[in-house]
Amino acid sequence: MQGISIISDNIFSPLGKTTAENFAHLKNGSSGIELITNSDLSSESFYSSMFQHDFNNGNYTKFEQILIASMQDALNNCDINVKDKKTIFILSSTKGNIDLLDKKVYNEELKERIALHTSAKLIAEHFGFINKPLIISNACISGVLAILTAKRLLESGQYENAIIAGADIVSKFVLSGFQSFQAISSQPCKPFDANRSGLTLGETAGTLILSSDKKYSSNIKVVSGSVSNDANHLSAPSRTSEELSMAIQKTLRNANIFEREIDFISAHGTATLYNDEMEAKAISLSKLESTPVNSLKGFYGHTLGAAGIIESAVTIQSMRENIIIPTKGFEKIGVSKPVNICDNLQKKSLNNCLKIASGFGGCNAAILFSN
Repeated sequence: MQGISIISDNIFSPLGKTTAENFAHLKNGSSGIELITNSDLSSESFYSSMFQHDFNNGNYTKFEQILIASMQDALNNCDINVKDKKTIFILSSTKGNIDLLDKKVYNEELKERIALHTSAKLIAEHFGFINKPLIISNACISGVLAILTAKRLLESGQYENAIIAGADIVSKFVLSGFQSFQAISSQPCKPFDANRSGLTLGETAGTLILSSDKKYSSNIKVVSGSVSNDANHLSAPSRTSEELSMAIQKTLRNANIFEREIDFISAHGTATLYNDEMEAKAISLSKLESTPVNSLKGFYGHTLGAAGIIESAVTIQSMRENIIIPTKGFEKIGVSKPVNICDNLQKKSLNNCLKIASGFGGCNAAILFSN
């Protein structure tokens, strides 16, 4: 099966500094989510997965430092030359350095500093990239969309290698926004569960490195992908789920495979009432109701622009080890359509795996990984 090869990856999170460390904790059922008391972020305690050490570096913000750490590990594990004109750096984030608004007086200098293009430029200069970086910021599908964008750029022949890195941190701006929606759970989130009451935020960084070089042809590949928009509401997802299903079905058609050939689905699974319901309907509409599904939000929380990347990295590692990670927090099905939510560690041959995501503004994305 044709596709773009995945040659390296990293997850830099409160659970570990490498994909291997993270995956070991996931297999053991360890979660990064804990009760946080931080008056700078919220007057009330809240559950979140957050780094518990300081990032003191005058040249780079916390957001930039975790990106650099993630990218460095991924680059250390492959032979990609970042100074090659055929190598592109793609940054995925929803809010970047938005936390600086809580700490400094807003002026033209701060306006430039919090801009995503400023962070991308600083990181590109740190590593020595020749090409101008590309930024993908499209709500919570940003990570998946960045992977699909990289795939298309490499297939066009414009580039041969792509370093895709995504991150977001927990800030007062983001937390208060979700609190105003009454979307933050008072307990660790419970994706797809009958007693779910909202999402849990998290912070992490993730990196995937892709290549069109045929020497990597035996690696797991990004085979197909699609995006759609339901144009339903600024923050609420489609009530019919037809649009996410459209992205899923187009992804399968483009890969020329049938629904029965999908071995596993990594869902967005935010644990909000409407998101999980919409995803379940979309999976059912796509005739994938018997396919094993998981959500990783009970381990990491919702990491926004990093979610699609770290969840793809876990999916890829699952394929390497033929293991499906369970959905932490899930106990009893709480959606109207039947879906096969994994509630325990499963051993299964994984050859074709689907990653799906949805976000504010009605955006949806699906991407297919295959051996």
